[in-house]
Amino acid sequence: MTIETDEPPLTVDELAARAGVTVRTVRFYSTRGLLPPPVIGPRRVGHYGPEHLARLALIEELQRQGMTLAAIERYLDRLPPGLDAHDLAVHRAVVASWAPDTVETVSREELQRRAGRPLSEEDVRQLVAMDVLETAGAGTFRVDSGLLPLGVRLLDVPLSQEVILAARTALIEHARAAAQELSRLLRGAVAERDARDVRSLTAQMHPLVVQALLTTFQRSLRDELRQWSGRDQ
Repeated sequence: MTIETDEPPLTVDELAARAGVTVRTVRFYSTRGLLPPPVIGPRRVGHYGPEHLARLALIEELQRQGMTLAAIERYLDRLPPGLDAHDLAVHRAVVASWAPDTVETVSREELQRRAGRPLSEEDVRQLVAMDVLETAGAGTFRVDSGLLPLGVRLLDVPLSQEVILAARTALIEHARAAAQELSRLLRGAVAERDARDVRSLTAQMHPLVVQALLTTFQRSLRDELRQWSGRDQ
């Protein structure tokens, strides 16, 4: 594994501190194959990058969903090889969306730990504008854990706040329409079933539907961008 990033590599102690875990936990995950090996630098010091940090955040999210270590291992084994920090953040957002409520009240320190970077006052204002978080008083914030990784990445996108918010509005409107249509189809399919069967089926379908929507949207967007860039050539 190579670390190609403008950010300086992290030692195991720095990685553990940024992720909010112990060095022992990092080494344990490494021995179980949940984390890829570090890049060995001078003096045989292991260097870690954004992919390691993003993978630790994904593991933390899977644990919050109640998954056992064995289930987490199976989940990570099914991921495509070579995922970068952005891809892992997308997977984390999908996992976080399984929870019925991902809004939590956290301190500024905890917010920055989850963001994986320091946040300036302007960064916080932009995240508030994107409805990723809101101030809760006494130096605390109510943060949507599912949206935070995406919001943090949007801070570095060279687009105006107006364009980002317009894109968000478009996505919400189309996502709501898709959710309503899927809900109608599912209600028709389970109308005659026992209430317990309906709840069980809903729990099973939720992550599958979210993943299907994500995959479909990614492919559609890739096709649109390919056609757009092709017209400019």
